[in-house]
Amino acid sequence: MSEQKTQVYFIPGMAAGKEIFKNIRLPEDRFEIHVLEWLIPEKNESMVSYASRMAAEIKGENVVLAGVSFGGVVAQEIAAFVNPRKLIIISSVKSPGELPLRLKLARKTGAYKLVPTRLMLSADDLTKFSIGPRSKKRLKLYQDFLHVRDKRYLDWAIKNMVCWQQKEPYRKIIHIHGDKDIIFPIKNINDCVVLEGGTHVMLLNKGKQLSQKLLAVIEE
Repeated sequence: MSEQKTQVYFIPGMAAGKEIFKNIRLPEDRFEIHVLEWLIPEKNESMVSYASRMAAEIKGENVVLAGVSFGGVVAQEIAAFVNPRKLIIISSVKSPGELPLRLKLARKTGAYKLVPTRLMLSADDLTKFSIGPRSKKRLKLYQDFLHVRDKRYLDWAIKNMVCWQQKEPYRKIIHIHGDKDIIFPIKNINDCVVLEGGTHVMLLNKGKQLSQKLLAVIEE
């Protein structure tokens, strides 16, 4: 690890692997990129405990921590353990108040418990849950990157996404969001850096524009 370079730690979206960041480019002479892989949760593990285990993988001080979608939620929990120089979330939410109505209802009614995760272990089903069923092109674009198909992980991740307890946004958070995101519609999002035309998969199909946004907010 180069101490002269800014260490940037990325956390992928739900069930996704490190390949999801293949189109993100930061100047190699100034930045070193790391991707935190998803861990399999312990039985009945709390979000705090899980975040602590993830935080143990982060080395150095004054790091930049960036999470995508559910990875953005986990990044906010990890921040309590590592105090990053910059905390960035992408296509995510800063509090349960920014969740769409369908997820708020799922939380209130407990409907999230009925999601058949045992039957969601195919790439098609995982993709539809992760980014929505509306675009076949987006489904194909994203499904090759969903690698974590462990039932315990899926049950845990869905529950903690829907039932996240964050009350106030992290004080130093920077939020990058696409104005065409149908999973977390921008109408529910407050105080964000908008990427025009960005969808929930803008990490893949707008990698150049997103990289520029990331560089700008890291260096500002």
